[in-house]
Amino acid sequence: MKKIKASPDSNLSLFGHLSEELIFLILGHLKDSPFDSKSFSLVCKSFHKLESLHRKTLKPLHSKHIPKILNRYPCITDLDLSLCPRISDECLMGISIICKKMLRSINLSRSKFFTHLGLASLVKNCCSLVEIDLSNAEDLKDSSLAALAEAKNLERLCLARCKLITDIGIGCIAVGCRKLRFISLRWCLGVGDLGVGLIAVKCKEIQSLDLSYLPITEKCLQQVVKLEHLDHLVLEGCIAIDDDSLADLRLGFKAIKTLNISSCENVTHVGLYSLIHEPLRQLNLAYGSPVTLALANSLQKCSMLQSIKLDGCHVTCCGLKAIGNWCASLKELSLSKCMGVTDDGLSSLVTTHKDLKKLDITCCRKITHKSIVQITKYCSSLISLRMESCTLVPRESFVLIGQHCHFLEELDLTDNEVDDEGLKSISRCSKLSSLKLGICLNITDYGLTHIGMSCSKLTELDLYRCAAISDKGILAISDGCPDLQMINVAYCNDITDISLISMSKCSKIHTFESRGCALITSLGLAALAVGCKHLTKLDLKKCYRIDDFGMVPLAHFCQNLRQINLSYSSVTDVGLLTLASLSSLQSLTILHFRGLTPSGLSAALLACGGLSKVKLHASIKSSLLQPLFRYLEARGCSFQWRDKEFQAELDPKCWKLVREDTE
Repeated sequence: MKKIKASPDSNLSLFGHLSEELIFLILGHLKDSPFDSKSFSLVCKSFHKLESLHRKTLKPLHSKHIPKILNRYPCITDLDLSLCPRISDECLMGISIICKKMLRSINLSRSKFFTHLGLASLVKNCCSLVEIDLSNAEDLKDSSLAALAEAKNLERLCLARCKLITDIGIGCIAVGCRKLRFISLRWCLGVGDLGVGLIAVKCKEIQSLDLSYLPITEKCLQQVVKLEHLDHLVLEGCIAIDDDSLADLRLGFKAIKTLNISSCENVTHVGLYSLIHEPLRQLNLAYGSPVTLALANSLQKCSMLQSIKLDGCHVTCCGLKAIGNWCASLKELSLSKCMGVTDDGLSSLVTTHKDLKKLDITCCRKITHKSIVQITKYCSSLISLRMESCTLVPRESFVLIGQHCHFLEELDLTDNEVDDEGLKSISRCSKLSSLKLGICLNITDYGLTHIGMSCSKLTELDLYRCAAISDKGILAISDGCPDLQMINVAYCNDITDISLISMSKCSKIHTFESRGCALITSLGLAALAVGCKHLTKLDLKKCYRIDDFGMVPLAHFCQNLRQINLSYSSVTDVGLLTLASLSSLQSLTILHFRGLTPSGLSAALLACGGLSKVKLHASIKSSLLQPLFRYLEARGCSFQWRDKEFQAELDPKCWKLVREDTE
């Protein structure tokens, strides 16, 4: 084993006796923190070299940095370019020359401007390539697939929303890439029975197949059903498939474990009976035919079924009771937005399936306290409970959740009657990592304080429009939940800079939404930027007192900021140009700026080299030069125009505060 050379002028002599394998093991524990890895590499030349050799994955923020970064990290096997909107043929050729046989996976899911020439070079030089994601490449044509077909070792291919490819291109893939195990053709509207049939005939190792929204019929399914290793099949939105077409598949998919046939309204229990067999573990029937007694009985033979999604289906009480009589022991059940879910049906189901781990009853507006009593009594092992907008569930029900469901990790109570006593009880769920309390108008700082004191593992907190929450509650959260990553305090009108300063202690925060918090200023934003350097998404819409001074610390400390909404703020040309120095910035929303000029906006847009999406008010379009749009679009940026009436008059007090500050 190799040993690194100790630095003669430091206290690193102990590291000089460690092997590279042990150093790599240490680096493995730093992989989730790019700042820690960078700090390690800056210690000395030896550490710098070892860190470059250890890294296997890379996700650049801008295409212009790719050659330099790849030379810095010569052992990259997985390259994610989804944050680089413009990837040219020259760029792909450069990647193929540098990476060669090392590269095994490349993600081009949000990249454009490359053609079959770039892909041909990639495939030719990177002979070890086993995975490529070309999702959203709407300009991709069959010629590109013909070039890709030379990747003989390819195992995973994603072509979702590549709407110009046809059966001809898919046929090339089928003939050339015989080792394929996973392929997604979701929304590839030019692909039909012929292309899918060729994949099924030529690629015998297929394990996962996504055919969502394709214009396919039973003709290709006759071939698909013969795939011996197929265990994951998605037929979502395949409206041409019905009971008659499935009737011919008498043998069914004998190896299938996961089946998604959602949004197929023409498939009833008759077709399902022909389609499924014993090994089935997960079934998605969302937005399909009604869940009746007949449908539930047709699934009785699936004794190994663990997860079923019925979102958006009309559910009958008899159907739910029949599901309760299954011999299978469900682990996951989703009834989100299901019409017809009542206390009787749901209660009979949960009393049998006591091993439920995940339950979604979002918008089941007929259930009451009775259902919650049964859920908490029989399903105490739940780790996820989603019950947004269960409007008939009273306050006392939420106390039961805290008393009995101590293993909860995810809890969504958005738009419910939960109050402080409910939160006090829920604080017993010490494993909670995600808590959503949006539009819960009965909670106050008192209840939130209990969450902060007891739920130290919390990483996501949604307080959208919780009007009674103030700085006191946020202080309790920031003190007790150091691992917080996402927080939404939008329209919590009493939130001030005190909250932002306290949250700056939660250094892992990457998403912060404070829309409509009119009392926060650039002082609080500066504190947040200094403490939370991982910020990637920031929503400051209608934060009227945020101005240019808040943009300086953002630009300096938050080097990973990718998305920001500055609508209705007091940022001017100066602040926007300061923010434009961030090479990571990709999405910018700037509606209704009082201090913004066409020339300032133009300069900022030109300076933001990584922009891929910009939302502007339609009224400013005529003030900007058309060549500017053409240039930015050629660089990979798309524009969205909004024609909304200016709303400053709705909150004149806030603009008065802004004027007073500037004076």
